[in-house]
Amino acid sequence: MPTHVVALIGAILTEVVGTTALHSSQQMTRLGPTLVMALAYAVSIYLLSLAMKAIPVGVAYAIWSGLGMVLITLIGFKVFGQKLDAAAMIGLALIVTGVVVIQLFSSAGSH
Repeated sequence: MPTHVVALIGAILTEVVGTTALHSSQQMTRLGPTLVMALAYAVSIYLLSLAMKAIPVGVAYAIWSGLGMVLITLIGFKVFGQKLDAAAMIGLALIVTGVVVIQLFSSAGSH
């Protein structure tokens, strides 16, 4: 797997860790989760910058933010018991569809 793809996957996963820790930090009043959040976000942005060496900024950011949003929404649903209505599920499906279209059909993607 190309290095830029590994970097993008790492950026997505560390962003999800950071956002999960942000929720757990209780508005940054708990030190441990707040430190995890700050470190995870820093690593995520660094890895995203590495991915952007080979992937156009708009495509990299769309994939990073889109898949991060989908994953953190699923974590919110499964771990934190947050509810998803039909509109939310349709929106998430459209995000995933957009990422798939970029990967399969765009020459600007990370092929």
